[in-house]
Amino acid sequence: MLVVHGLTKSYAGPPPRAVFADVDLELFPGDYVAVMGESGSGKSTLLNLVAGLDSPDRGSIKLDGVELTTLDDDALTVLRRKHLGFVFQAFHVLPYLTVARNVALPLSLLGMTGSDADARVTSMLAGVGLEGRGESMPRELSGGELQRVAIARALVHGPRLVLADEPTGNLDAETAGQVLRLLREQIKANGAAGVLVTHSPVAAQTCDRILRLTLAGLRAPTSS
Repeated sequence: MLVVHGLTKSYAGPPPRAVFADVDLELFPGDYVAVMGESGSGKSTLLNLVAGLDSPDRGSIKLDGVELTTLDDDALTVLRRKHLGFVFQAFHVLPYLTVARNVALPLSLLGMTGSDADARVTSMLAGVGLEGRGESMPRELSGGELQRVAIARALVHGPRLVLADEPTGNLDAETAGQVLRLLREQIKANGAAGVLVTHSPVAAQTCDRILRLTLAGLRAPTSS
């Protein structure tokens, strides 16, 4: 479903700074992969490239056979809206919208409204353990509940690929564990694939595979 080949990125200087080179990655539906690495190793940059938010120096990124590096900005925007879901460390829940309206945002952007959209939102809120909280305002929710809203919003439109960037960085250990289990369950239940960027070995263990990003590329970590 996702095929990344030979992905290389550097930033202009002076002097130019290499981020990583020759990154290869393949994901199938249902795959859930953790990407680890030191601070500044390019983990978030890798997510931005896969999402079409940044351009590589060279390499290929294909989502369901579509080469992202050849698309213009408008086409990339449409692709993100239809096929990608995002979960961030900062929840990015809009404080002036109800929980249900926050979750419905991806559907609204795709032009889906009415009873079908309402049914999807209700189902997703139930799936993340927030049944009956649709009319609550974000200020009434805990940090863990806000991240559950973010997960529901990321999955409500049925994305092919979910990209999660340190999604539990603002949560205590117990709440983080609950959110990580929920994220995995919902990615699997919705038939998506997922990439979790994290510095936490505990978080990474919730994934099917763990890969470490270095200047030389993306590799499975060696056992000590």
